[in-house]
Amino acid sequence: MTAFLKVALIAFSLALDVFAVCVGVGVRGPKRAQRIRIGLAFASAEVGMNVLGALLGHVAGRLIGEVAAYIGFGALIVLGIYIVVESLREESGELDLSTGWGLLVGALSISMDSLGVGFTLPYLGVPIVASLATIFVVSLGSTATGLWVGRTVGTRLAGYAGVVSGVTLSLTGAGFAAARYFGIG
Repeated sequence: MTAFLKVALIAFSLALDVFAVCVGVGVRGPKRAQRIRIGLAFASAEVGMNVLGALLGHVAGRLIGEVAAYIGFGALIVLGIYIVVESLREESGELDLSTGWGLLVGALSISMDSLGVGFTLPYLGVPIVASLATIFVVSLGSTATGLWVGRTVGTRLAGYAGVVSGVTLSLTGAGFAAARYFGIG
């Protein structure tokens, strides 16, 4: 599997989670300045958590060796399953994700999956800086698209995006683990 394909799969998986949240936020019709703030906050949180995860993954790799890669890939699988379960639950929170604490909590909560993804970055053989830049740009695009869809279509798509995101993360983790085990890519 090429480095570009690996990065694209990761960025797409993370972006779907951001998209799902932004559809719900978009229903409220945030103003242009709020949309920009949301996009920058969500994309920055995604990258920040990937960096933290990559640092933790690197340290774990030095401490426990090759097993750390498989722990990271397993974490992706479990994380994907968790995202599917959470997206199928009914939630009725009234937290405003466009400003203040709501924005901070929202950005951190949707980027927790990035911590797990970041853990695997040192073991994927991909350029870290290019991966982070791609994740940032794709997250911005996903935020803008999710806010627009939320404003125009409503909340009907948000749950589906979460399921697709979770399944994609789980399959990506399994695929990366299999590729590493069999010496492919």
